[in-house]
Amino acid sequence: MGLTVPLPREEIQTALARDLKEKMVFLGGPRQVGKTTLAKSLLSDSQSDAYLNWDIATHRQQLLEERLPASQPLLVLDEVHKFQHWRRMVKGFFDQYGPTVQLLVTGSARLDYYRKGGDSLMGRYHYRRLHPFSLMEMNSQPGRDEFDQLMKFGGFPEPLNKANTRHWRRWQRERVTRVINDDLRDLETVREISAVELLANALPHRIGSPLSVKALRESLQVAHETAERWIQILENLYYCFRIAPFGAPRIRAVKKEQKLYLWDWSEVSEPGPRFENMLACQLLKYCHYRQDEEGYQMELRYIRDTDSREIDFVVLEDNKPVFAVEAKLSDKPELKNLKYFQERTDIPTFYQVHTGSSDTLSAGFRVLPFTVFCREMNMP
Repeated sequence: MGLTVPLPREEIQTALARDLKEKMVFLGGPRQVGKTTLAKSLLSDSQSDAYLNWDIATHRQQLLEERLPASQPLLVLDEVHKFQHWRRMVKGFFDQYGPTVQLLVTGSARLDYYRKGGDSLMGRYHYRRLHPFSLMEMNSQPGRDEFDQLMKFGGFPEPLNKANTRHWRRWQRERVTRVINDDLRDLETVREISAVELLANALPHRIGSPLSVKALRESLQVAHETAERWIQILENLYYCFRIAPFGAPRIRAVKKEQKLYLWDWSEVSEPGPRFENMLACQLLKYCHYRQDEEGYQMELRYIRDTDSREIDFVVLEDNKPVFAVEAKLSDKPELKNLKYFQERTDIPTFYQVHTGSSDTLSAGFRVLPFTVFCREMNMP
């Protein structure tokens, strides 16, 4: 097949440049998703002193001494959240030099979580999240080749561009190891690192079904609170994310069971759960874009009732459902659950999105390919 290289992220560059004129910007996202490349693209060739990375020894010493260059028009601080006093440092620098120096802080962890404590930074920053590449970033008119490439290799730039199975397998193993052994050690106090790694290895097999923390706890032989805390840590490190159930007055909805997905859907071996995970990532990216760019309160949820009827995803805007999506490998209409929840909820639109090529209207429900869904919904 003709392999496709993702397009440059020009829209994100423009958005970051605009936000930096107003406040400092926190850019979070998974390890190796392209944050450093994106941040450096905003610097000119003459601004070599304007980039400081906590993981580089000489830069770390400069950060420990809180010697930040104030002569640069833009300063990029990478992985600086691993520094215990980073909040105080960036607050002091921004308060003193904010009118003349733009400040971009990037990190492979949830910076909104790791900013808690100490002096408040509220009101001083915009927060943006960088996601893996999506279908529309690969091609404005995506086809089967782009879909297959994205489905197989995931959306992280290096394996997606290489499109080589051997390289992808090695990269994937190394990335998970670095998340667990480097980022986790730097940010959290966890003694049983090997047990967290076992947890991470178990999660790809639990995609597509409500996550049972009890089953994980029993498998790992740890307390429920410990298993829950480890999952939260992996969420904070952008390894996985969970979505909560959506309730409505006329359905007996489950209320507590969450579903879990990985930021790198290529770790999921089975085609059905992998496609569902890829669709989850696309919808989460849509929600985060509308929240980070336009200020809406967005949520991604799913529907499941006590009789196990389920629809994979519901997108909420300002606490109101906008549309629901069911993920299927086949393009054969499977509308029983869609009809049931259409009659009992106020969700205005339902879709069945599949991996095939047919685009049909069945009993008033749109049954369409993932490629068409992304294009018509203006997915970022």
